[in-house]
Amino acid sequence: MASLRRIAVVGASLAGVRTVRSLRDRGFDGEVVLVGAEKRLPYDRPPLSKELLAGQVSLSDIQLLSDGDVSALNLDLRLGRRARFLDPGRKALELDDSETLHYDALVIATGSAPWMPPGWDRFEGVHLLRTADDALALRSAFQGSPRVAVVGGGFIGCEVASTARRLGCEVVLIEPYPAPMARVLGPEIAHGLAGIPLDAGVRLHCGTAVEGFDGGQRVERVRLQDGGVIDADVVVVGIGARPVTDWLSGSGVSVADGVLCDERCATSVTGVYAAGDVARWFNPLFGQAMRIEHWANASEQGAFVARAIIEGPDSGGFSSVPYAWSDQHGAKIQTAGVLQPADRVRIVEGTVEERRFVALYEREERLTGVVSVNSPRGMLTYRRLLAQRGSRGVRADDQVEPGVEPSPSA
Repeated sequence: MASLRRIAVVGASLAGVRTVRSLRDRGFDGEVVLVGAEKRLPYDRPPLSKELLAGQVSLSDIQLLSDGDVSALNLDLRLGRRARFLDPGRKALELDDSETLHYDALVIATGSAPWMPPGWDRFEGVHLLRTADDALALRSAFQGSPRVAVVGGGFIGCEVASTARRLGCEVVLIEPYPAPMARVLGPEIAHGLAGIPLDAGVRLHCGTAVEGFDGGQRVERVRLQDGGVIDADVVVVGIGARPVTDWLSGSGVSVADGVLCDERCATSVTGVYAAGDVARWFNPLFGQAMRIEHWANASEQGAFVARAIIEGPDSGGFSSVPYAWSDQHGAKIQTAGVLQPADRVRIVEGTVEERRFVALYEREERLTGVVSVNSPRGMLTYRRLLAQRGSRGVRADDQVEPGVEPSPSA
């Protein structure tokens, strides 16, 4: 640690902020620079599709850093600035205003950006949801109870549909899989949960994709590949995201659907680490590389990277049970582990019909993941089981050892 004088963190995301805070918590007293593309102070993203979109909280309520925090952390905060190029040979980071920052260690926490098919954004009324500005624009668009088409039935799309219904909008959810969330939860559980949005008044168009949009300057209709047409005043597109890695071209940092890292979240370039949505790291608990776009991973991984920088090889590896949650139409859906559509699913608590249950996902008699709906205690039990040994060593009928918490090695 004595040789570290300046640490640069690229990305004012949750992972970036957790890295900064953890560096200070671990006693690093050198310079810490945090570079953020947005001009706003860093903020939490899960409320964007729920509380902020619904107008239940303000931007100040979801800030990850206040002006006072910036001062207390002695943080060199560069907002409204983007990384343009990385030169590891000179340990130099070039920003989009041509300023060059030199560093002793660097953390990539640039997250992911939503994807929009070419040509879709030429219509007014077509929205993405990634930033606070996106959420505020969408909140404004929902005023007056317009007809809303949500393209994409993943967690974000389902949450936006839920919020739009709560605000009184007519909502149609379009999903190419057989049911909303089927890509994540598999067909059996996803079909069982389809009644939740239906009972809330959301119309579902599943098993077909969007062909394109019609209208004048504004969007008026959504054309489906099965020949269907949906009238819409507002369209929200949530069909996936890509890791923000374009600026790393030519740097020598290995990239393949994310920044490739070892189990210590170290990249192919000495002194450069990655954390959060952008990182594809080797998870020793599950024995495989993975990239996770969820809050818990970003928080835990950011804290671990600070440890890896300070402690070096003594830090061990970042072992984490992937975990995510989603609040939709009054239901809390939680997932943990590594789920695959072909996994065998077994209900061990409650029933799908009563919308309170715990489902185990098993592969070759091993527990690989768990889904719970309105059963947080059941989720905690099986997260602990997965945290003990990961999917490689947990048999489906193993018992949870007392006192083992589902936390990463951070």
